[in-house]
Amino acid sequence: MAHLELDSLRLAFGRQVVVDGFGFSLDQGRIGCLLGPSGCGKTTVLRAIAGFEALVDGHIRLDGRVVSDARHHTPPEQRRIGMVFQDYALFPHLTVARNIAFGLREVSSDEIRTRVEALLERIGLPDAGHKYPHELSGGQQQRVALARALAPRPALLLLDEPFSNLDVDLRERLSTEVREIIKSSGTTAILVTHDQHEAFAVADEIGIIHEGRIQQWDTPYNLYHRPANRFVADFIGQGVFLPGTVLNNRQVDMELGVLESKIPVECGIGCSDCNLGCHVDVLLRPDDIVHDDGSTMRAEVVAKAFRGADILYTLRLKSGARVLSLVPSHHNHAIGEPIGIRLAVDHVVAFHDAAGPTPAPGARPSIPIIPAES
Repeated sequence: MAHLELDSLRLAFGRQVVVDGFGFSLDQGRIGCLLGPSGCGKTTVLRAIAGFEALVDGHIRLDGRVVSDARHHTPPEQRRIGMVFQDYALFPHLTVARNIAFGLREVSSDEIRTRVEALLERIGLPDAGHKYPHELSGGQQQRVALARALAPRPALLLLDEPFSNLDVDLRERLSTEVREIIKSSGTTAILVTHDQHEAFAVADEIGIIHEGRIQQWDTPYNLYHRPANRFVADFIGQGVFLPGTVLNNRQVDMELGVLESKIPVECGIGCSDCNLGCHVDVLLRPDDIVHDDGSTMRAEVVAKAFRGADILYTLRLKSGARVLSLVPSHHNHAIGEPIGIRLAVDHVVAFHDAAGPTPAPGARPSIPIIPAES
């Protein structure tokens, strides 16, 4: 049985439907993430899980018990849910130790002291209990906020954009630390963010949200290499689409060569045969195109972005189409210079040509072409 289950949620503000047909499940001890652009409904779902928003339809189960549906609503204080906010929400007049102990009720002072000391150790601040929040850095305050949420041993932990007030370097480091802290506690958690780097660093499973619906609930690896539709493919990572033609049930021909698929290619919507020359758009990531001085295939450098260890090149092909290539930074080429490239595609992902025929009733709007994992 899933520890957290959302089934067919419908949420609305007046006549405006914000979330419709929304659902996922999460097992005990797993970290899930709701990832999507601003206004997609992810924070509304988080508030519904916490008990701050009522459902129009659907239900939310926590540890097998219905806490929300259209007729029943368990108050937030009875759900045993901890929350970590983006502004930390620490009490400035209380010490770090007293902030962490704030949610502990009906336990002895010895138990409180033991629990606080254990959490201070877990968050890497064993000697900070006597300090006040203003004496800590932003990253330290966020860890204290996390410890305070974990102190009552919640059934579920919710994190609402917890790193948005931190600089980029600290955000990356703290996201890894937060994952380790949550995992070591065995707590089930849901993170809400619009930053895919945070999502990848923290979560075991991620739901990509668009216009109030989950487009794909999957592991970070599968979201990047096996996107379910064009929105997910565009939203996750970087990449471009190049037109291709299905040669047979295992090959797609495109400007840069013939790509092989390890499973039969589903060539088109409504097609009964995959040997009809169906047109598809092939997704190419920057790591799919390798710089190779010995290659006869050439492309012109039209833009470059230095990233320290790597340079992200924008390359123009003979047709005028542009692709991206991530190259070690010691290969430093000038704008306008032609360089050799070759394909190194491990995961062929393609979707039916956006300008192609109208999908047949009941057909999927996009067809991924993905080889099986080795």
